[in-house]
Amino acid sequence: MAGNWKMYKTPAETVAFFEKFTPLVAGAAHCEIVICPPFTALAAAVDAVKNTAIQIGAQNIAWAKEGAFTGEISGLMLNATGVKHAIIGHSERRQYFCETDETVLKRTHAALEFGITPIVCVGERLEERESGKTEAVLIEQFTKGIAGLSAQQFAKIVIAYEPVWAIGTGKTATPEIAADAHRVIRAQVRERYGKEAADTIRILYGGSVKPDNVKALMAQPEIDGTLVGGASLEAGSFASIVNF
Repeated sequence: MAGNWKMYKTPAETVAFFEKFTPLVAGAAHCEIVICPPFTALAAAVDAVKNTAIQIGAQNIAWAKEGAFTGEISGLMLNATGVKHAIIGHSERRQYFCETDETVLKRTHAALEFGITPIVCVGERLEERESGKTEAVLIEQFTKGIAGLSAQQFAKIVIAYEPVWAIGTGKTATPEIAADAHRVIRAQVRERYGKEAADTIRILYGGSVKPDNVKALMAQPEIDGTLVGGASLEAGSFASIVNF
């Protein structure tokens, strides 16, 4: 169960969050918990979760180890903070910052090089869903952004399906709609990497996940976890999702 804080929380607010959140999920042995604060709060977050099972992730990662890439943060730097995961190819990165399937693949390679687990995001826009292109979009994003990994590399990633039309809009894909999309992705995995990989890959659902809809979503066998945005900013809310 992963939380994406987006551009929210200072280091002090991060510490305050974990003071409330950590005891609420102390008994959550059924899942991995990953929270992805902004870069400036990563050190505070890593320090706050010491001696707990909670893991910290970044919201992006550069494809280069170092160099003239103003504004980017490399896997080498993230490793130094103690980060274990990185979100890659989130729809907001694609929409506002020109992220492409090709750069998603480059960033995924970089994360794996530094032992960081990539959470690779795919998902369609509203107009693509309404014009019946969801499956084609997911296949293209998988083919260009993920299928370039070796089988050994692929075994180390997590995929997140996040329909763009359901992110921050209050609209949520029904459990059935989400499960259908997950099936499309899993079929691509089976075709490219085989049955065992398709059975073991974790595919998260992201898109207006809240305490009142998480149970229905997680009842779908195709859905292996969630990538939560706004509802992960409040300790009680995200704890309810983790403890669904």
